[in-house]
Amino acid sequence: MPEVFLLPVQPQKAQKIDLAQSYPCPCRRRGQLTQIALTEAFGCNRCQQIFVVDEGGYVLEELSTSYRYKRTWRWNGHQWQGASSGFGDSYLSIALGIVLTMLIIGLLLALGSPGNSGPMFWVIVLLLLALLPALMVLLAYRR
Repeated sequence: MPEVFLLPVQPQKAQKIDLAQSYPCPCRRRGQLTQIALTEAFGCNRCQQIFVVDEGGYVLEELSTSYRYKRTWRWNGHQWQGASSGFGDSYLSIALGIVLTMLIIGLLLALGSPGNSGPMFWVIVLLLLALLPALMVLLAYRR
């Protein structure tokens, strides 16, 4: 039986966005982006959104007042890939780290505390406290 070697798939580099070309809409509504005359912007024929080219022609940004944060994409030659700021990517991991730290410290305190209240009371209190940051993360990522 011949051996099969799998090569790792490398992410494709972002390509410069050509204003003369048309692209698929990044909003996944099967629309087509075409240039708006005399501007450095694209319009979608399906969702009616307007997108501007930013950062030297490599980033497409949606002009919208309905989203709190900018939605941006990079074109890799075949499809749009989300381009996000550095802090937004690490926000989830920071929140999960805080929740796990709270749970570990709380469990250690609950197991070592003398008193009438049993460990089940402390477990319920810790779970309720852990739900608060989880709810905050859910609301932050909801769009």
